Amino acid sequence: MKPFVNIMPCLDMHKGRVVKGIHFVDLVDAGDPVACAAAYEANGADELGFLDIAATVEKRRTMFDVLKRVTAAVKIPVTVGGGIQSLADMEAALAAGARKVSISSAAFRDPDFVAQAVRQFGGPSIVAAIDVDRNGKLPSKREVYVDGGRTPTGVDAVEFAKKMADLGVGSLLPTSKPSDGSKRGYDLDLIRAVADATKLPTIASGGAGKLIHFREAVKEGHASTLLAASVFHFGTFTVRQVKAYLVGQGVRVHNPPIQKM
Repeated sequence: MKPFVNIMPCLDMHKGRVVKGIHFVDLVDAGDPVACAAAYEANGADELGFLDIAATVEKRRTMFDVLKRVTAAVKIPVTVGGGIQSLADMEAALAAGARKVSISSAAFRDPDFVAQAVRQFGGPSIVAAIDVDRNGKLPSKREVYVDGGRTPTGVDAVEFAKKMADLGVGSLLPTSKPSDGSKRGYDLDLIRAVADATKLPTIASGGAGKLIHFREAVKEGHASTLLAASVFHFGTFTVRQVKAYLVGQGVRVHNPPIQKM
């Protein structure tokens, strides 16, 4: 029996508002986070991402006050990321109502932090987010970037994913910088390589623009959760439309929409 697939709209946060960019830049306002979160839950979202996209670069903590308002408005799980640098930050995120905490730059720079987080909060609460760009010289042709996708590391993305899996994180969130906001489809090679190498639940992120992209992420990318932002924020598709399409393509989704007779 194939596992169920989750649909996960992502609230990319900047200065208290939901925004969306292309290739991690060129930000466009997309609305109020609490209103967006409530609307997505009502439309059938299984979980939400809450990503403070500037926190790490600006060397500040995540907007926990905004996060608390979002988690108070919905019952579905919220995964928070951006600016999580310490166990205290993770504790604050969970106290603010987040179900999972996503760590990226801090995980790369201090693997022992990851191990401590897993011991203190449990692996299922920890998501390792991996921002990636192409590099033909590496085995997977994908290189880990940190600082919100700004700083190359020279490290192979799949090897880093395996390292995170060995440390006990519960899931992985690879995002391809070239695909992000492009609406040309997910980086299927990256997602599949990470999912197959680690056997962990892997979240497809960056590039959804057509319904077929969601199907590809499951069938070809082996993703267990489908994250998207632009197509939901700007009304290209609703969560229900994506779920109905996937059901028609033979994909098992959580809480499938009721088919009208």
